[in-house]
Amino acid sequence: MFILASASPRRLQLLERIGVRPDHILPAGLDETPGKQELPLQYANRMAEEKALHIYQQHPTAIVLGADTVVACGRRILPKADNAPTARTCLQLLSGRRHRVITSVCLITPDKTIYKKTVMTSVKFKRLSAGEVDRYIATGQWQGKAGGYSIQESAECLIQAIQGSYSNIVGLPLYETRHLLLHAGLTCLV
Repeated sequence: MFILASASPRRLQLLERIGVRPDHILPAGLDETPGKQELPLQYANRMAEEKALHIYQQHPTAIVLGADTVVACGRRILPKADNAPTARTCLQLLSGRRHRVITSVCLITPDKTIYKKTVMTSVKFKRLSAGEVDRYIATGQWQGKAGGYSIQESAECLIQAIQGSYSNIVGLPLYETRHLLLHAGLTCLV
């Protein structure tokens, strides 16, 4: 049995691209508040492992995949935008700058083997005008998205450059995740 420990529809869509369909989708529902002084990389690693372990403890005969994606500007972890002012603040901070998208993936197998991989992608937004920020906010595509944007929708046209994995920015680095799944004995389409 393969369980995805995530509520993200994007992660499910990405897994389906490589021919993997979880038997169950069980979000861990953990408190995702960063620790005091916790850096983005440490936070992503901790959250991915905690999510996977939480579900694995309930289903110890399953293969469990947990992941966490963080948008980091310097040492700052940007929040998931749950309202327009938060999204606006994030976009204004990212405007004309590079930032990192960090995704940690943790896979636990029934024999308690833990596989982990962390991927960082550099993203550069164009300098955003007030009108561009307003129009993007009006789309609502920022809702629930780390850093206040969703690259797989219209925000992609605001991005000047990407160094690294595109699927990582969406929420699951497919190249690395595929290798973890193959090590765990799952079959992938490609």
